This record gives sequence, C-alpha cells and structure tokens, in this order.
Amino acid sequence: MKVREVRLFKSPEQSFIFLHETDLFTPWHHHPEYELVMMKKGKGIRFIGDHIERFKEDDMVFLGSYLPHEWRCDKSFFSPSGDFLGECIVIQFLKDSFGNGFFDLPENKGMLQLLSTATQGCKIYGETKRKIMLIMEQMLHQDNVERLYAVFSIFKILGSSDEHKLLSSPAFHIPFKTEDDDPMKKVIQYIHQNFQKEIKVNELQEISNMSNTTFFTSFKKRYRMTFKKYLLQIRIGYACQLLLDDSFNISQIGYESGFNNLSNFNRHFREIKGCTPKEYKKHHLIKRAS
Repeated sequence: MKVREVRLFKSPEQSFIFLHETDLFTPWHHHPEYELVMMKKGKGIRFIGDHIERFKEDDMVFLGSYLPHEWRCDKSFFSPSGDFLGECIVIQFLKDSFGNGFFDLPENKGMLQLLSTATQGCKIYGETKRKIMLIMEQMLHQDNVERLYAVFSIFKILGSSDEHKLLSSPAFHIPFKTEDDDPMKKVIQYIHQNFQKEIKVNELQEISNMSNTTFFTSFKKRYRMTFKKYLLQIRIGYACQLLLDDSFNISQIGYESGFNNLSNFNRHFREIKGCTPKEYKKHHLIKRAS
C-alpha cells in the first residue's frame, strides 16, 4: 500500500497551519510538515510508522516530517447516515516556517532535540499534555497573531519536557519518502494495514516482487525475525492495547487482533507474553490502580 502525500492549505497570512478537523481523518499518508495532533472526539486504531495502538479522546502525539500515519475511528464515530463524528485539533509547521535558523537559536535547543526525536513519533502525556491541551483549546477562539504566540508557548513547554514516549521503531528514523521504492517497506505497510485479517505469503511476494525463498530470507535479514513472528508480535501488541482499554471481552479482542479462534489467541499470547490475556489484563489493572 503506497503512502500518500497530503498537504493542508496554508493561507499567505499564516506562518503555520492551525486546523480544527471535523472531516473524515485522512487515510495512511505523510507530509513534510511536523504535526501536533490533539484528539477531541474519537476512538479507534492509530498507525504511526510501524507502531499500532488504540487511541481515545485527549490523545496527543507529535510527528516528525514525512512520518506515515493514520487515525482510524471505530464505527461508533459514524452516524447511521454515515456522517463522521470525530474531531481533532492539528498544528502543522515546517522547520523554516518561523524563519531560517529559528530552531537553531540557543533558546530553542530543547525543541530542536524534540524535532529530531519526532522522526519516530512521540506520544505526549502528563502535565505537559494538560498544559498544551489548554493552549490548543484557546487557539480555537484566537486570531492569527494570538495563535503565533500561543504556538511559541507550546514550543517552550515541549522543549523543556521529557513527558513523551517514542512510538515507531528505529527502522522509521529516516524520514519515509513516497519515491522510496524499497519493496520491504511496501510489505511492512501492507502488514500494518491488514494485520487484522488473514495475510497470505503470496500476497506479500506479489507486493515485493520476490520469490518464496528470497522473500523469507530478505525479511528475516532485515527485521531479525521471521515474517510469521513479526505478524504475531504486531497482533499481540495490538491485543495488549485492547486489553488495557477494557472496551472488549477477551474473545472479541482475539478476533479484533487477527486471530480466528480463542484457543489460538490464548496460545500465541502466552508464548509471547508468558501469561494468558486474562492474567495480563488483571496484572496491569492492579498496577494501574496502585
């Protein structure tokens, strides 16, 4: 699946993009702008590089330039007539949006470091998220001048905080380009977009244009594990997110994560996590409450 480059409109009167998004979120795409996203209304699956996770309201992430991403809302965020009910606030900017060398200023040392870190995508949490959420909500009612100084306030908070978690793997450290014709990147994109259903090896061979032997050898050399193990890791990782979300029962979680029956799900979960899904959920809920 090819990643699309999608660019938002920026008025000549603005140095950066501020968008209150209420339309259907864009499918798997990227762009040269750095992006800060705050989810106001929505719940579903978030794809960032090769990271897959459940998201919900108040979710906040900061994305680097050309890092592929997608927010896919659950069916409950579509009305019976098909209208989209999700909502988010987006800030986008280029490295030179505020003038050449702006982020190289000594006062922006912390923010410059975060721009580098954001190539993997960062989930913002804690007091940092709370402060930025308040500013982004206020920006909805501000003019362009007020928003400019508001975004500088956000940079100050982000640049002086360590309350962020890296999302994508180091394999996505190098910005992802549409023109990059690496067949294995196409394979990984396909796996991450289709892990919830059966994936046949011949589909991946067709995408990569490789023979059976070449595909398995190349995959293991590139990702240091077999294709089967990689797919299981993705499915189990997603199942862990669902278990902590507490919106589905264990049987539903197995199905949503790409397993065709409960016993198969339980067996593979125990192999990878060393416990059953039920035990995993109980342990983490107790840990969260303590």
